[in-house]
Parts: sequence; C-alpha cells; structure tokens
Amino acid sequence: MTQETTEVKEKSLNFVEEIIEEARAKGKTRVQTRFPPEPNGYLHIGHAKAICLDFGVAARYGGVCNLRFDDTNPTKEDMEYVDAIKEDIKWLGFEWGAEYYASDYFQQLWDFAIRLIKEGKAYIDEQTSEEIAAQKGTPTQAGIDSPYRNRPIEESLELFQKMNAGEIEEGKMVLRAKIDMASSNMHFRDPIIYRVVNHPHHRTGDTWKAYPMYDFAHGQSDYFEGVTHSLCTLEFVPHRPLYDLFVDWVKEGVDTSEERPRQYEFNKLNLNYTLMSKRNLLILVKEGLVNGWDDPRMPTLCGFRRRGYSPESIRSFVDKIGYTTYDALNDMALLESAVRDDLNKRATRVSAVLNPVKLVITNYPEGQVEAMEAINNPEDPESGTHTIEFSRELWMERDDFMEEASKKFERMTPGKEVRLKNAYIVKCTGCEKDENGNVTTVYAEYDPETRSGMPGSDRKIKGKTLHWVSCGHCIKAEVRLYDRLWKVENPRDEMAAIRKERGCEALEAMQEMINENSLQVLTECYVEKYLADAKPYDYLQFQRIGYFNVDKSSTPEHLVFNRTVTLKDTWAKKNK
Repeated sequence: MTQETTEVKEKSLNFVEEIIEEARAKGKTRVQTRFPPEPNGYLHIGHAKAICLDFGVAARYGGVCNLRFDDTNPTKEDMEYVDAIKEDIKWLGFEWGAEYYASDYFQQLWDFAIRLIKEGKAYIDEQTSEEIAAQKGTPTQAGIDSPYRNRPIEESLELFQKMNAGEIEEGKMVLRAKIDMASSNMHFRDPIIYRVVNHPHHRTGDTWKAYPMYDFAHGQSDYFEGVTHSLCTLEFVPHRPLYDLFVDWVKEGVDTSEERPRQYEFNKLNLNYTLMSKRNLLILVKEGLVNGWDDPRMPTLCGFRRRGYSPESIRSFVDKIGYTTYDALNDMALLESAVRDDLNKRATRVSAVLNPVKLVITNYPEGQVEAMEAINNPEDPESGTHTIEFSRELWMERDDFMEEASKKFERMTPGKEVRLKNAYIVKCTGCEKDENGNVTTVYAEYDPETRSGMPGSDRKIKGKTLHWVSCGHCIKAEVRLYDRLWKVENPRDEMAAIRKERGCEALEAMQEMINENSLQVLTECYVEKYLADAKPYDYLQFQRIGYFNVDKSSTPEHLVFNRTVTLKDTWAKKNK
C-alpha cells in the first residue's frame, strides 16, 4: 500500500473514496475524473462542491481530473463563460489535466448516431414535443409507440443528414433512440438524442445544425476520454441506466476491454437564504436586481471572491459538509463560520470608522503626533506590524458614545474611562451638539502614563477598548455593507409557491423575496492611511466591526471596501 493511500485511510472516507478503495483492493488502481460544466453562466458555490470532489479524489489517488465543457447547446453558451469558469477553478486552487469540449466529439457522436440508425436502434421522429411527451405515458402506464418508430432505416438516414444540412426547421424533427416504450424507467422510453439548433456554435460556428442531447453526449464523452469515475449529483440517478446502455452500445463491437466509465451520484450543495439555479441567477443579472455576476451578494464564485471569501474557506466548508447520497439543506451560517475561521488566520487588522464623530483629546498637545505600533495579525507571528498615528483630534464610532448611558454601557460616556486601542486610556469629559441636538464632537482627557506597551500602562479599567483613526492621518473611503440577498430561508421553494399561487413569472416572485437591506453604501467613512497601498482582494479585519476586503473597483483616489462577513453571526440573533 502506498503512503498516499495510507494517509487517505487515516481519514474518514466519503462514499466515493470507499468505492475507489474497494476497486484498488481488486487491482483496479486507475482513477480519472472530469469536471464537466456547461458554459452558460458563471460557477456558483454548488459547483465548488463538485470541483472539490472531482479534483480531490483524482489528486488523492494519483489520478487526473480533466476539464470538459459541455457545449451542446449553442443558444446559451459563450466564451465569456468558458474563460470565467477556468479562472474560478484556478482561484479555488485546482489545475486540470487536459482541457476538452463536448464539441470535440461532435463527429464521433454523429458517427455513433449513424451507426445506431443503421442497426435499427434509432429513428427520426416528426412529432411535436408535446405529442412525444404525451405518448411517453406515466410511471405507472406504458408509453405508446411513435408512428415513426419503424420508419425505414434509409429514410431515417436521409432525414438525419437533412437535419444537419440546415434543411429542417427547429422542432420539426428529432432523432430518438429505440429502446423500450414500456420500460419502468421513463428515460428508456425512446429518448431524444439529437435535435436541430439553427444557431452558430461558439467553437464550431455553422458546421453543425444537429446537436446531441446531454444524455447522449455525456457518457460517450466520458468513454472517449477514458474517465473511470463519472461523478454527478443525485438528480442523475434515474439517468444512470441510460448512461450505462449508451456506453454499452458505443463499446459494442469496438472495445472488448472491461474498463469503462461508471457513474456515481452525490448530494448537491444546498444553502438556506440562497438561490443557485443559473437560470434564476441570469434573471437577477439581466433585470438589474444585482450588479452583475460578481455582485458580492451572488452565490457565484466570482461574487464570493469579490466579497472577500478566501478559496481556502470554501474548500474547508465543503470538507465540513461532506458528500452523501441524500440531499440536505445546509445553513449559510456554517459557510460564514468557515470564512471567519479562515480570515481570522490571514486577515490584516486595521482601524476603520464607519459612522464617525470627532473625538478631541483636550489635554493632548496641539500639533503633536505619535506613531503607535499596530500588530498586523495576532494569529500570525510572522505578519509583522505597521504604524498608526495618534493625534489630538481623532475619529471614533458614533455608536461608541452615549451622553446618558446606563451602568452597563462600557464605552465612551461622560465621567467614564475607556482605552483607545494601541494608545492611551482616556476619560470622557462631555460633548458638543448642533442646533438639532446631534452630537458633533466628543471631548476627553488622556492619561499620559497609560500608553500601550509602556511600563505601567496596564492599569485596569471597566471600560472597553475602542478603535479610532487620526483625523489628520486617515483616508476617506466608501464601505459597502453586504447582507443576505433573500429574506426567506428557502427562496427556491418560496418562489415556486408564489408562482403557483399567483401564476406569475419568476421575476415577480423574486422581487417579493429580495432583502431590501442586502446592501448599504457608506460614503463618509475613514480608514487609517496604511490602507493607501491596499490592493484589490486584500483580506482585512476592521477591528471590532468585521471582515472586509478591497473591492476590485477601488483606487488610491477612491478606496472601496466590501464587508465579507461580520465578526459574529448577527443574522440568527436579528431574525429570531
């Protein structure tokens, strides 16, 4: 047994790894997987689970995972999505072996379809989609043979050629596999394997007009590539017998070896307060309910990246929820917890004031500036420190001051002491208000013997430690506070219920479920000048506030920060 296999066995195996281990015990050691996205949208967190499994098991067992784009539907596919998918996979930390496209096999699939027609296993059907659906019957009632089921082979061959020559309109003809209209498996009731699509393909242009259906292309592509483990989500369980049949047919008379791809199904990643169908995400983008595919409220990987999620946190989350053969609804709080745990180890600690009020230290010398040392990350001794300036006039959080406060209020209030982080203990002496009664300035006096890190500075007080920035040594910034996009726990089911009740379109149902407070933009914020050189996607912790990152639109002239996640799970408490 190899060292790699020993390491795998020391961990708890998921059911796919158990299958691989059983096969290895019988001498079947080759592992080849593939990740087969359709390039019709951006990858979301659900795809991350599949990516981690496909690439993960291949890596653990010395195999290879290839990337194959399922590009059999040219009306919805685009090279923009191809490029975005590759970027997301790399961002997650994976590298594919070879890059394939289902369109690479269009000729082989066409030749296979011709062979099936010649063998009497496929025929051209001219019925409408509605007629075909009606004749398929129900799970408890056998279907009815198509009137074209016994069409002469030569006639089907001629019409199939016409389908691809552009002589047949869309919807007028399809190629169906001839299997069993009485089968208990509805997928065996003469499935459609080719249809006409008169739309240029993003890779093959106008070469093809007849395109294979997913069920026909998928298994054969796996076979052509030498895939051993074809990992799919649970909705493909009833498709597996058809997958196996088509693989048997394509091997028949060509390949006598026992090696062949096998399909295994695992549970999807379902999250509460999340809608993940690419069809619905496209509606959000096109209708302007979000600001593009990478809007930080979207469950897309590019959205999470822009919001400040680390790839390590996503992989950790996927590892925590694991892989099973039954569906479950996972709590968004678990994902956010994984993000906090990871960012706690990597985020640089900085000071930022989001709702500022001026604090004047009245006994601090005017014009004096002190350089205070701030630790970049207490969880990482190698992260070092940076300088934050202290002066007579500071910005502090408005919520940290209360003119008339209860004894339980341990922040800034007249007569009480607090510590200013990395600086001094100060005692509040009062405040100044405008004509409307709003506090404009808070006043305090500092104790010069209490500078942080100096001998005797550890005097104990009841007040909390507050963050701040120097008015003369800070930068104005825009801060975007993101929250959950949906105000209902299960937006998918809720949307279905609304549409059924009202007979409305998806957009109307979505508009009712949208959390109107999912984005709050603050434009009067101040951050320490250390962030002048911050780069897009840098991981930060705004002390006492939450985890943030630098938005990709941020510039030195206009800093923009996105809230990644709060320091604690405030959503559950807020929505009790």
